[in-house]
Amino acid sequence: MQTPAPNTSSRSEKNPVVSFVAETVATGLGSGRWPFVAPATVGTVAALAVYWLLDSLVFEPGGGVSYGTGDAGWFFGLIVVTAIAGVWATGYIELEDDLDPSRGVIDEWVGMWVTIAFLPVTWPWMIAGFFMFRALDILKPLGIRRLEALPGGWGIMLDDIGAGILGAVVLNAVRLAFFP
Repeated sequence: MQTPAPNTSSRSEKNPVVSFVAETVATGLGSGRWPFVAPATVGTVAALAVYWLLDSLVFEPGGGVSYGTGDAGWFFGLIVVTAIAGVWATGYIELEDDLDPSRGVIDEWVGMWVTIAFLPVTWPWMIAGFFMFRALDILKPLGIRRLEALPGGWGIMLDDIGAGILGAVVLNAVRLAFFP
């Protein structure tokens, strides 16, 4: 009489289609698989490029200056949908010994987009947003670091969203104070 083999299911035995979708979303369309250094920085640049392309080619094709979610609900919707997908995807790709895989950069995408919300879609403001977000994402001031402790994809996503909110507040305050 043979004994059945113990259940040895692992992440590698998951549905390959679902794994592919989760990996694609979590890595920011592959930008987190940058083979050299700083996948989070590369992911942030990719998020900025995608935002600019969508805004200039799809949502503001006339070339006028738009203001993030101030002019277009599409941007707010993009942030919400990407954040929800990111919670699922980053939670899906995390492992017991790697709770925040460096290739998972969709959190940088959402954090960057939150940072530049309500700012003019111009290169000077987008570059300022890039540096503000990267600094806040690295430093994680004002309790933002505590958000990392949340379980699964929630912790991965919410610390970057927190950094993005703080960045948006600072940059929009600067804009309103000095560039009315």
